[in-house]
Amino acid sequence: METKSIWGKTWFVVIMATICCLLWGSAFPCIKIGYSLFNISSESTSAQILFAGIRFAISGVMVIFAGSLLFRRFLFPNSLKSFLYCLLLSLFQTVGQYIFFYIGLAHTSGSNGAIVEATNTFFTILWSCLIFKTEKISFWKMAGCFIGFAGVCLIELHGTNLADFKFNLLGDGFVLISCLFASFVPSLLKEFSKIETPFVLSGYQFFFGGIIMAVFAMIFGGKIGMPEQRFISFSLLAYLAFISACAYTIWSLLMKANDVSKVAIFGFINPVFGFLLSAFILGEASSAFSWAGITSLLLVSLGIVLVYKNNKS
Repeated sequence: METKSIWGKTWFVVIMATICCLLWGSAFPCIKIGYSLFNISSESTSAQILFAGIRFAISGVMVIFAGSLLFRRFLFPNSLKSFLYCLLLSLFQTVGQYIFFYIGLAHTSGSNGAIVEATNTFFTILWSCLIFKTEKISFWKMAGCFIGFAGVCLIELHGTNLADFKFNLLGDGFVLISCLFASFVPSLLKEFSKIETPFVLSGYQFFFGGIIMAVFAMIFGGKIGMPEQRFISFSLLAYLAFISACAYTIWSLLMKANDVSKVAIFGFINPVFGFLLSAFILGEASSAFSWAGITSLLLVSLGIVLVYKNNKS
C-alpha cells in the first residue's frame, strides 16, 4: 500500500471520498432534470440507457483528455493486457451495472432501488476480503456496514408504508444484479492499477462502456430528440459527464492507495446526499432537515467511523 502518498492519508481520503459522494449525489436530481429537458419518458428505459451511454462516452473523453494534459502525452492502454483490463472494467462498471440498473429501476420504486443499491457496499467489502483477499474481514467492518445500511433504509423508507416494500425479480432483482457487477470493480481496479494508470483505466472503460450502452439502447429503439433549451440541456449533460469523469477517477486513485473497505464504506453516503441535494434543488428543502434526514446522515457517519476504527490510523 502506498502509505507515503497523500492519497493514503486518512484525512485526505475522508475529504476526497466525500467530494466524490457529493458529486454522485448531485447526479440524482440532475438526471431527473435532464430527462425533462431531453423529453425522455420515465417509461422509456432504452432512451434512458442511450442518455447514460452518451454521458459516459463523453466522460471517457474528458478523462483521457485531462490525463493526456497532465502526463503531457496522449494516454492509451500500454499493452494488449491493459486494453483488455479497460474493456473488462467497462463490462462490469458501466455496461453491466447501468443496463441492469436502469431496467430494474423502471420496474421498482425509487426507495426500493436505493435500498437494494446500497448493498453494493456490503458486496464490495466482502469480495475484497473473501475473494481477492486484499484485506481481512472484521467485526468493526461488518458493524459499520450494518449501521450505514440502516441509515440508508431510514431515509428511503421514511414516510412510506413498510408493507409497500416488496422484492420483485425484474425490478429489485435487476438492481441487485447491477450491484453485483459494480461490487467487483473496486478490487479489480486495485489489481489493474498495478500495471496501468487510473486515468487510462477510468477513461477508456467509460468510453468503451458508453459506446456499448448507446449501441445496445439504439438496437432496442432508444431515441433522444433535440431539446428546445439547447445551451442549458447540453451544459447539464456536460456536467453529468464531468461528475462521472472527476469522481470515478478520484475514487480510482483512492482505491489504488488504500484498503478497499476504507474507501468503499463512503458509498452509503451517496443515497443520503442524493436525497438531501434533491430536496434542495427540486424545491423541497424542508424535508432535508427532517429528523429522518439528519438521523440517517448520523448513522452513515457512525458506520464510517466504525470501519475506520478497524484501521490503526
